[in-house]
This record gives sequence, C-alpha cells and structure tokens, in this order.
Amino acid sequence: MNPRSLLALALALTACDNPKPPAEAPPTKTPSAPPSPLAVPGQTAATGQPAPDFSLPAADGSTVKLSDFRGKRVVLEWFNPECPFVKAAHDAGPLKDLAARTTAQGVVWLAINSGAPGKQGHGAEVNKQAATRWSLSHPILLDETGEVGRAYGATNTPHMFLVDDRGVLVYRGALDNAPMNDTSGAAKVNLFEDALAALAAGTPIAEADNKAWGCSVKYAK
Repeated sequence: MNPRSLLALALALTACDNPKPPAEAPPTKTPSAPPSPLAVPGQTAATGQPAPDFSLPAADGSTVKLSDFRGKRVVLEWFNPECPFVKAAHDAGPLKDLAARTTAQGVVWLAINSGAPGKQGHGAEVNKQAATRWSLSHPILLDETGEVGRAYGATNTPHMFLVDDRGVLVYRGALDNAPMNDTSGAAKVNLFEDALAALAAGTPIAEADNKAWGCSVKYAK
C-alpha cells in the first residue's frame, strides 16, 4: 500500500474513532397561554365593590374595554343567542326593546357570550346574525376562555349585571321573576329594570344580588 493510501486509511479510521456529536435539537417552544382579558387576573366581582376591568373582542372585530366607559352606567348582559330563555326574552319578552330604551338614556349596554368553542351559541357569525335578527346595536363580546364570566360569577343566560358611573358593581341577578315570561301566577317583578330605575334616581337597589334563571353558561370544561 502506497503512502497516499495509508494516509487516507488513517484519516478514515480517525474519523470512525472520533465521530462528530449529533447536532442538538432546537429547544421546543412551550405554547404561551393567551393573555388574560382581565386587567387584574384572578380578580372576582362582588356587589358594592369595583367591577373587574376587562378587554374583550366583539363579534364585529372591534375590542371593548370596560374601563373606557368610566363615568357612565354600564349594563352587562350574559348572552347566548341559541339559549331558549334568551330567545324568549329577545323575541317577545323584556329584552325585546330594553337595551334600546336604556341606551337612549345614556347607559352603555354590553352583551357577553362566555361560551367556549364548539358550544351552543359560540362564534362571531352566530352572534352577528343574532344581532341582526333582534336589531341589537350594542356590542356582543366574545369571552371564549370564560375568564371574564367566571370572574363575575355569571351562571346563566340571561344574567344581568349593572355597573355604576364610579365603576362599582351594584346589581347582579335575574332579569325578572318570569322565566320564559311565566310568573306562575305571581305578580311580575321587573328586578333588573327596578335596579336601573333606582340607580338613575340615586336610591338603594332593593335586591342587589339575586339568583338568575336561564340556560347555564356554556363554559369550557
């Protein structure tokens, strides 16, 4: 074997004895959690206390922040356009024109859908169609993670909340005592409208925290 062949063989053996270490795989990126819609993550609502601030996308593509309405009275209506109770309230019940009458008095009205993807009533298109069907001019906000709904303790649709001009939550409860427009023979009590009237008049709200009726909010598990 000539010297050139011996040199090539030696180089080959050296390469086998000292293999290159395998290239390190790039580190796997851990998906980051979506940013919290709450200004203070983990904050919870209580009547008589500041309402948790939030920023949520609307079905029309805009973004709405609660604190932008400081100085105004704000209604939060938990909403699901496919819930039979919501349909009854908006078709011929008290929500048929209540938002229009209330906003005409300078009150801000925000509907919030805390339904998760794949759940009843979820999705921007479904909610935009509902806005058209019921002639709703106020924003419908999409709380897909349910973080805002859980912070407020929203359990049903409809579930009504009222924030005063100082940003304090002053009402949380039912629309009235007539689910599906049925009082079961009792005298009808317009709980939420009474709360609106009391706030406008500067008088105490008689039942500031009561149990809502309707479909359960379709939160993610």
